[in-house]
Amino acid sequence: MVSSLADVASSQGIALLLGTVAVVAIAHLLVTRVFNTSFKRDAHNKTFSKVSGAAALLSNPDSVLSRENVEKSIAGYETLFAGARKKVGHVSTEDSIQHRAKEYKTLVNSFYDLVTDFYEWGWGQSFHFAPRMVGETFEHSIQRIEYYLALRTNIQPTSKVLDLGCGVGGPMRNIQQFTGADITGVTINEYQVRVANQYCAQKGIDDKCRAQQGDFQKLAEQFKPNTFDAAYAIEATCHSPDRRVCFKGVNRCLKKGGLFAALDWVVLPERGFDASNPDHVRIKEGIEVGNGLPTLATTQEIVDDLEASGFEVVDVFDANKDVHSKHQIPWYYTLYGSFTLKGFRMTRLGRICTHTLVSALEFMRIAPQGSVRVSSLLNATALDLVEGGQKEIFTPSLFFVARKK
Repeated sequence: MVSSLADVASSQGIALLLGTVAVVAIAHLLVTRVFNTSFKRDAHNKTFSKVSGAAALLSNPDSVLSRENVEKSIAGYETLFAGARKKVGHVSTEDSIQHRAKEYKTLVNSFYDLVTDFYEWGWGQSFHFAPRMVGETFEHSIQRIEYYLALRTNIQPTSKVLDLGCGVGGPMRNIQQFTGADITGVTINEYQVRVANQYCAQKGIDDKCRAQQGDFQKLAEQFKPNTFDAAYAIEATCHSPDRRVCFKGVNRCLKKGGLFAALDWVVLPERGFDASNPDHVRIKEGIEVGNGLPTLATTQEIVDDLEASGFEVVDVFDANKDVHSKHQIPWYYTLYGSFTLKGFRMTRLGRICTHTLVSALEFMRIAPQGSVRVSSLLNATALDLVEGGQKEIFTPSLFFVARKK
C-alpha cells in the first residue's frame, strides 16, 4: 500500500513537472512570438536553439510542405509501413519490403520533409551517431568520426569529393573546413537542399561546398564518369532500395583508385542478431519504421554489394564494436542517458517534454496538424534504437572503405 501510494505520488510529481515545463515553454513561446516574429537560420549555432524554435517546426519560410499537407504526408508515410508495431514480422515480408523499395523516393522524401526540423531541434546539423570516448562531448564525437572519414578517404585541399545523402550538410561543412576540399552533396529532399545551401553561404564556403537535389540511385544522370577523387556517405545508403545500383553509380563517378568510405546502419548476426527471434525482428522493424528504411542489411550483404559494384573492400568493421567498454559512452546513451542541460532535448525526458510542447502547439494551431504524429514516430523509434544498441544486435556505425578497381 505504501509502495503504491509512493508510485502515485511519483507519477503525480512527474506529471506536475511536465505540465509546468509545458506552461513555462508556451508562455515563453507566446512572448517571443509577440516581440520577435522573424525566423532566422544560424549555421554557427543551433537554429532551433530556443524553446520558441518549436513554433517553426514543420512551419517556417523554407518548408516545402504547406501546413495543410503535414498531416497528409505523415498519413502517406505510415501506409508504407501498414501493420507495423501491431504484428511482429508484418513489415518484414518480401511484399512489404518490395513495396517500400518501389516507393523509396516517396518513402525517403516524405520522411525527411517531416523529420528534418525535429532532427535539427534535438541533434544539430549532423544527423548521425558516433562512438564516444569517456570525457568526450557528444559534439566532439560527431566531429571526430567525420574527420576520420576524411582521413581514411585521403581527402586533400585539391580533392573533389561527393557526399551521398548529405542532409542539411553538417558533415559536409565540417569536412570542407577541415580539409579545404571541394565537396558536392546530394540529397533527394528539396527542403534539405534549401537549408544546406543557406548554411554554406552563412559560413562563407558556398564556393567550395554545396548541396544539390538528386537521387543517389541515379548518379549517372547527374555526374560524368571519373568526376570525383573521393566519396563518402554517413548513415545514408541504408535508405537505398538497391545498394548495388547505388554503389555502381558511386564507382562510375569516381576516378580510378578513388576511395569510397561510409558509416551505415546494419543488423549484426555476428553479434547475435537472429532473424527467427521475434524480439529481434520487433526491434529491427521498429528501427525501419521510424527511420524511413526499406529493410536493414547485414555486414556481409554490404561487402558483397561493394565487391559486385567494382570495388575492392579495403577495410570494414563496426565502429561501435567496443560500445560497452568502460572507456566508451554507448552511442545510444544520448537517447537514453542522464539529464544534462546541453543535451536535454535528446534524452528520453527531453523527448517527452518536446512531445508535450508539440502537442500543446498543435492544439493551439501554432504547429501544423500531424506534428504530434511525427513526434510520436521519432519517440517510438528512439526506444528501438536504444534496445538494439543495448543488445548489440544493431549498429548505426558499420564503417567501410573501398577502392575503385
